[in-house]
Formats: sequence, C-alpha cells, structure tokens
Amino acid sequence: MSAPSGILSSFVTLLVTIGPIETAVIFASITVGIHRTQRASLARRSTVIAETRRSICCTSQSQLSASPAACCFFLQALSLTFSGPGLSSISEGERRDAEKPGDIAVFPLAFPLIAGPGALSAAVLLMGRSQSWMSGVSVLALIGICLGITYVAMRGADRLVLLLGQTGADVVGRISGILLAGLAVQIIFDGLEHAPFLRPLI
Repeated sequence: MSAPSGILSSFVTLLVTIGPIETAVIFASITVGIHRTQRASLARRSTVIAETRRSICCTSQSQLSASPAACCFFLQALSLTFSGPGLSSISEGERRDAEKPGDIAVFPLAFPLIAGPGALSAAVLLMGRSQSWMSGVSVLALIGICLGITYVAMRGADRLVLLLGQTGADVVGRISGILLAGLAVQIIFDGLEHAPFLRPLI
C-alpha cells in the first residue's frame, strides 16, 4: 500500500470511528437548555481531554492484534449500517445524567462519546502498524485533524441538526458503517498476509 493511500485509509478509519456528525447530533441533544451557554467550553475541553486520552493510549501500547480490532470495527460497522448508535455512544441513563447540572466534558462527552472503544482501538491499531517514527507522527497528526473536525461539528451542532435532520444523520451513519466494514475486511486480509501458517501458501 502506497503512502498516500495508507494515509487516506488511516484518516477514513479514524474519522469514521470518531464520527463527528454523530457526535455533534448527540452533543446538541444533551446540551440543550442547562448547558447551552457552556457549549463552546464543553466542546473545547472535551476534545482536548479525548486527544490526551488517545495520545496516552497510542504511546503506551505499541501493538494491537488485527483480529480483536477488526471485530470491534465490524461491531461498530454493523451498528452504524443498521442505524444503531454505534460503540462510541451513550445510553439513555448517561444521557439523563448529562442533562443535569454539572461538568460533562469528561463524561460522557470525552468518553465514551468522542474517545469511545472503536475510536481508541483504531488509534492504537494504526499506531502499532506504524513502520517508522514519521508514520507514527502522521497518525497522531491525523487524530488531531479528526478531533478538530469533531470540535467544529460540535460548535455548529444546531446548524448540522437543522441541515441534516434525523434522516440525514442516519444516512451519514449508514455510509460510515459501510466504509468501516470495508476497512475491517482490509485489516483482516493484511493480518492474514503475515500469518505464519499461511506463508507457504502465499
């Protein structure tokens, strides 16, 4: 895989697992009313916290098996494709807690909404597959770009909701699920290429 296509694949993987549109829609719903005046601060602090958490995970874990990661991606892909909330979402109980007074930048915004299981698995997997320090820096830079897009989406959450509506958000989720399923298949094939028991057959 060439460098440009590898960077594009990594970017799409991170963007789909983070899900800026889905995040913005949920962000808009849980910050209505009591958190409305704090939206800018909540969006900024939650993305910074998510970036910090993801960077720590990336630097502390150098390898992640392709099979668990691919399974995680498949679960999220199936959920998104069939209009589910995905792995990086919040339950109804968490939503009710978020609508109460208090600081929600860490929970549930940073985790599990922005830095959920799927997004963290993607970041650690891509970092583990980096062949050089430059490719590792590229992954961290792509994470920063995706989180920047997420921040912008949260700041414009109301406009996005009006523009897309529930149907538009569902369509974005379904397309993201299809892309993620394709990436999961690619990860499995990449892993099989390096499987010791298959090397004599390749």
